[in-house]
Amino acid sequence: MTVIDIHAHIYPEKIAAKAVDAIGAFYDTTMYGQGTADHLLSVMEHSPITNFVVHSVATNARSVESINDFIARECEAHSEFIGFMAMHQDYADPEKEVERAIALGLKGMKIHPDTQEINLDDPRLMNVYEIIEGRLPIIIHMGDYRHDFSHPRRLKNVLRTFPDLVVNGAHFGGWSMPEVAFDLLGEERCFIDMSSSMFWLGARRTKELCRLYGTDRVLFGSDFPMWDPVLEYNTFASIDFSDDELENMLWHNAERFLGEKIGC
Repeated sequence: MTVIDIHAHIYPEKIAAKAVDAIGAFYDTTMYGQGTADHLLSVMEHSPITNFVVHSVATNARSVESINDFIARECEAHSEFIGFMAMHQDYADPEKEVERAIALGLKGMKIHPDTQEINLDDPRLMNVYEIIEGRLPIIIHMGDYRHDFSHPRRLKNVLRTFPDLVVNGAHFGGWSMPEVAFDLLGEERCFIDMSSSMFWLGARRTKELCRLYGTDRVLFGSDFPMWDPVLEYNTFASIDFSDDELENMLWHNAERFLGEKIGC
């Protein structure tokens, strides 16, 4: 079976250590991975994970193009990778960069409102959603109790404004507020990934939330380099889901989110 990890970050070798340290500091946690493509690829040797959706976050407008070039190069070099572009709210011509990213072979977009310090329904991002609606899916980091940037109510506003936007509300729609997220997003038309959640929820609550949202909406993700993808997979696969539920969450839902067939 194809297994798609929908949520993995990679960085160029020369800045990976600095980037990983910055993420660890932001969340006050010890990071698992080195943040490099090579380390992520080495994970595949020890697990049934066959593909990773890879991305990085632009914390300023200047870095958008270089990030997108890097992700595209890694995807060209490694067929196991499916690349998502970066975007920043202050980038001068987002439509032009979206066109360029599509030409580079990138398949979606990732934003992180908390580290980019912007409300996810800010007019500058609403302009970006309008550009990619019906063209690219987007992964949005969600729900940090320390900030209001990524509150699930903001995603609800986005989904109501752009009904054809394909969205993954990452971390069960809010890693630190999953119940609030479900109350707001449970009936909305979006995907939900379970990355960076099991450490907080445990197996029982993870299973309950997957079934509350519907196992036709939930996506498997590890949030590498924060967590070990092998351990995340093993923990998730050990929960007593049916074979059909697991196949959906590990594979088919990701295909529907991406809008293309992956694997056989």
